Amino acid sequence: MTPKYCSTLLDCIRSGLCRHESGVGIYAPDPGAYKTFAEIFDPIIESYHTGFKHTDKHPATCFGYGSDFPNLDPEQKFIVSTRVRCARSVEGFPFNPCLTKRNYKDLECLIKKPLRALCNEHAGSYHTLGCMDSDDIQKLVDAGLLFKGKNRFLKSANALRYWPTGRGIFINKTCTFVIWVNEEDHIRVIALEKGGDLGRVYERMIVGVESLAHSLKFSRDARLGNLTFCPTNLGCTIRASVHIKLPLLASNRRNFLELAKKHHLQVRGTLGEYSQALGGIYDISNKRRMGLTEYEAVAEMHKGISALIEAECEESRKTRK
Repeated sequence: MTPKYCSTLLDCIRSGLCRHESGVGIYAPDPGAYKTFAEIFDPIIESYHTGFKHTDKHPATCFGYGSDFPNLDPEQKFIVSTRVRCARSVEGFPFNPCLTKRNYKDLECLIKKPLRALCNEHAGSYHTLGCMDSDDIQKLVDAGLLFKGKNRFLKSANALRYWPTGRGIFINKTCTFVIWVNEEDHIRVIALEKGGDLGRVYERMIVGVESLAHSLKFSRDARLGNLTFCPTNLGCTIRASVHIKLPLLASNRRNFLELAKKHHLQVRGTLGEYSQALGGIYDISNKRRMGLTEYEAVAEMHKGISALIEAECEESRKTRK
């Protein structure tokens, strides 16, 4: 068992035992699980994060500047929207399977305080999930702004206990900056907008997470970086993604996926993992989050998406000959 919260190996692998279709099938019920059960976590981390070995050390946080990344699609031919998010866990609390009902309420209260101080384009309002109208919840889910409460993988991992206690969402006035509270991780900071201006979206996310860091202390490990519920999000925790149409390139799925893999990109359906590409729109993001800084993760994604767009343009040139 883990020393502080007494989590067991079963708590870690429960979801994978119940859901054989899981991509990874393992979660950390508390921060100590990554050390107590390193024998099972380390090989999975190395496999998912492309070679991050148990002897490697994640680098210090370095966000850099969003202005370094030009618009990926200034003519708006391919990219529908851009989103950048990062996850954070508040130090002193376990993860979902070990959180009590009181913990959820305390966490929500703690996180809400710095949200009131957000200003300018980040200013907005917080909504407790349990106090929201079901129609309003569905509208936000349909718009891609709010998490779904019926995730079967999280349920199998005992991550939906006491739902919706302590869960909520902060939204700015223009719906381009969102913070999820106590869904999969304690905090998900998300910036988004239509089009392909990755630099602007990334900069908005940076300001948001650094504002929270002034008031909250986050869980971090000297080797693994930022600690999260799922090992796929460890390290810098950055997921920079686009909704993009690449009809010619995607017509040859094998080549499409091979090119994405070459650039360490993850290809998902329109609505995320385990979904289909509705209307030919794919959700494509960086896959690696360990062994590289936040800035390097976004730079890798920017380079990869640029390569996919160039490949699509090359296919278009071939068809015109």
